[in-house]
Amino acid sequence: MEKGKMQSDENKEVVPCIERRKKLPDPVEKEKAVNLWSLIKDNVGKDLTRVCLPVYFNEPISLLQKCCEELEYSYLLDQAYQHGKDGDSIQRILNVAAFAVSAYGSSKDRHCKPFNPLLGETYEADFPDKGFRFFSEKVCHHPTAVIACHCEGRGWKFWGDSNLHTKFWGRSIQLDPVGILTLEFDDGEIFQWSKVTTNIYNLMIGKVYCDHHGTMQISGNGKFLCKIKFKEKTILHRNHHQVHGFVEDDLGKKVATIFGKWDESLYYVNGDRGKNMKACSSSSDALLLWIRTLPPVNLTRYNLTSFAITLNELTEGLQEKLPPTDSRLRPDQRHVENGEYEKANAEKQRLEKRQRMSRKIQESGWKARWFKREGEDGPFHYMGGYWEAREKGKWDECPNIFGEIHEPTSSSSSSSHLSFEKT
Repeated sequence: MEKGKMQSDENKEVVPCIERRKKLPDPVEKEKAVNLWSLIKDNVGKDLTRVCLPVYFNEPISLLQKCCEELEYSYLLDQAYQHGKDGDSIQRILNVAAFAVSAYGSSKDRHCKPFNPLLGETYEADFPDKGFRFFSEKVCHHPTAVIACHCEGRGWKFWGDSNLHTKFWGRSIQLDPVGILTLEFDDGEIFQWSKVTTNIYNLMIGKVYCDHHGTMQISGNGKFLCKIKFKEKTILHRNHHQVHGFVEDDLGKKVATIFGKWDESLYYVNGDRGKNMKACSSSSDALLLWIRTLPPVNLTRYNLTSFAITLNELTEGLQEKLPPTDSRLRPDQRHVENGEYEKANAEKQRLEKRQRMSRKIQESGWKARWFKREGEDGPFHYMGGYWEAREKGKWDECPNIFGEIHEPTSSSSSSSHLSFEKT
């Protein structure tokens, strides 16, 4: 029986089986209650990315890893690629729209902030079972912090760079993403979109929660475009987290209607069904595009998804292959994951001092290692070479950014004003 099974499977692609963890480590120390308001009350109207908070307010992943988390439902892009090959352009853009919405699915009940990466910090993720590999780097710190990413999947590539403009309004925080995400299929079709605004409410009193609002437009070089509205929560509308949109052809005709919730599922019906969500949801011909994976049974206060739990994991033999810039090697983040909060705070203070020097580092001629910018203010594009360097274990040009930083004496030349320790 086993022999027959092997013969029948011999022409299939062999996918390496990597055992992923199902839960975070048990915390070493007991978590302490901290008054958030006492720490941020003097920063109303300011950019909170520049406010140093204790590690207790961080979740044990970085913004670089957070970008990868949005690839959890990458199978939607695999399906979109196949739909395009089959000549179904409408179904392709519907799947792309579902993928864009699914990126918000993991944000429900997530109250802690990711770690802000250091300048030059990187993150890689290789998921053979999902058919993609991902890479990201913090490419700029001043005047704005920019993160760039590049992902290769089954018949598609996905990339972008982004930063956040944040404002603190006393009882809430507003996050306005800046940047364009690009998806390109191997047949040449391209889609682009930008993220919507996120607000985090009840920082002073009540249960903290987040909401997303705004209009997302997904367009490209094909015949169809998609507009999706994330409805803002109001007192009058009790049905929260709703999204509603249309797929339109190049003449403006609505050929499909999309509806659902960003934290639950997304459906579509053919044609224009108007803006009546209730009528759409009760339609007998409504078809499922995407449904959120149920949260893990081992929930912690971070409320990480099963996929997010694996992102900071050092699987067997991985550490020896990583460059010294990878987020999984960052000490304060690792201490937070282990529940070692005293050690984490000490390391965070040390690394934040290093981060404050990033402006001087950039002024000394520092450049991103794996991405290149178009012009002075254009987008960043992956130059290639990371996975090849990984194969050879050649990280000579990658500084040990989590180590100590040296400030030479005044007699040192300006070109070496700041220097990293090499590995």
